[in-house]
Amino acid sequence: MFDIVRYTTDRQAEWDAFVEKSKNGTFLMKRGYMDYHADRFVDCSLMFYLKGKLYAVMPANVCQEVFYSHQGLTYGGLIMNERCTAAKVLKVFEEMNEWLKSKEVKKVVYKPIPHVYSTLPSEEDLYALFRCGARLVARGLSSSIDLTDLPKWKQNRRTALNKAMTEGVTVKRSNDLKGFWEILTKNLMQVHGVVPVHRVEEMQLLQSRFPKNIVLLVAKSREGKLLAGILLYLTKQVVHSQYISATEEGKTVGAVDAIMYEVLKMNAQYFDFGISTENGGQYLNEKLIFQKEGFGGRGICYDTYEYTIS
Repeated sequence: MFDIVRYTTDRQAEWDAFVEKSKNGTFLMKRGYMDYHADRFVDCSLMFYLKGKLYAVMPANVCQEVFYSHQGLTYGGLIMNERCTAAKVLKVFEEMNEWLKSKEVKKVVYKPIPHVYSTLPSEEDLYALFRCGARLVARGLSSSIDLTDLPKWKQNRRTALNKAMTEGVTVKRSNDLKGFWEILTKNLMQVHGVVPVHRVEEMQLLQSRFPKNIVLLVAKSREGKLLAGILLYLTKQVVHSQYISATEEGKTVGAVDAIMYEVLKMNAQYFDFGISTENGGQYLNEKLIFQKEGFGGRGICYDTYEYTIS
């Protein structure tokens, strides 16, 4: 039924146009985002054509006989438009598996897009995974807030916000990624012994490619000192916190709370904090999720499935 074509750079405009009009794709699936780290992955993104028209796309890479959707992305999976039906999505997976088998791929690892990012119901792929015998192998727990029905903050968060206002903390958009990255890197190293997934030069490149989607908000003291920041990924449905960090002074004066007060006024359906779990979901960082739940965040799952190709 489908003609399956492996993505090549000459198809970028067609790929990006499909993602833009899809019901579940975000700018992370556009090639300008995906390909910034193309040197780290063997791209095996697939395009599915039905009667000459593009029906669906799959951001993906291959590594050691495993097909991933996609290791360089937080979430991925089959990108669909409103025309996609359950029966045809089953056929997409059936024919994709045969295509992968012909390339000597033995296993598929699949990260579906959390439902809050879709503009229309888009879980036909989850049913197809069930039919493929897929099993859940990892589950990250994130915290999300419905921006159309804001919950009440816990008392400690309201107290911190009031302190920020009393201290004259101000919040605004900024291009100072380098200054924010210094705070972020120091905190991650002190607390977790790691550095940010992105280097600041990489994030500067991505922001230059997607200036409407990647936004930095910072909090400053009355004297203009940088206290905290939050790097936001803006999609059609969701404001997502990619990175958030504060200096010791910023933590003392409630700088993050001041930022969150402004973030939750943004025009979107949901705010998504990102996961508070580690080791594939086996460890819950209770201190971290407690902070997010203090703003009213409640759980959504970032799942990973896998199945073998027989």
